[in-house]
Amino acid sequence: MNFNHDYFLENEIVLLRPLEKIDFNNLIEYSQNEPEIWKYSSLQADGEEKLTSYISHALDDRKAGKCYPFIVYDKINQKYVGSTRFYDIQEQNMCATLGFTWYGKIAQGTKVNKNCKYLLLEFAFEQMNWERIEFRADINNSRSIAAMKSIGCTKEGILRSNSIRPDGTRRDSIVLSILKNEWFDSIQKMLVQKMNIVEKQANFISK
Repeated sequence: MNFNHDYFLENEIVLLRPLEKIDFNNLIEYSQNEPEIWKYSSLQADGEEKLTSYISHALDDRKAGKCYPFIVYDKINQKYVGSTRFYDIQEQNMCATLGFTWYGKIAQGTKVNKNCKYLLLEFAFEQMNWERIEFRADINNSRSIAAMKSIGCTKEGILRSNSIRPDGTRRDSIVLSILKNEWFDSIQKMLVQKMNIVEKQANFISK
């Protein structure tokens, strides 16, 4: 991955572009009004100060070659709705972790997440030629775990007491993954079908 290159991932539903400092203005409404978004995250972005730090650290880590953060634009609602990133990128092992994903309530439970994940996985396996994408979540974050399983992730195990939650308690983390051969064998087609189903349902509801 070229950390100096600006990657744009896009389809008819969402646009993912590199996170920038000015995106503070695009995300502050969630930071101020929806602090529960970061309940299970090891990186907090609730409130102006934390959001400023969140974006600054993400950009610093990109410069250092540690992560590649994106901001998510919802084309249906015509607004920015969240963020996601690749991190722990290991070029020598051809793998990376996909996470620190969050969306405002306006995008939760919609087709935004599956479309984002499709574009990110397509980019990872078909452009970067990576062999493995890993996902992690707080063992108590049932919503996030269900979302990861719904896109075809395989559970690998539990990392016991591997990190600290914002409230100071110890966290167990579930580890899931998708491999490149799984993407080409079944997951790519499965996601396309699910996205089409959601699109048809949305069109039906709108009528």
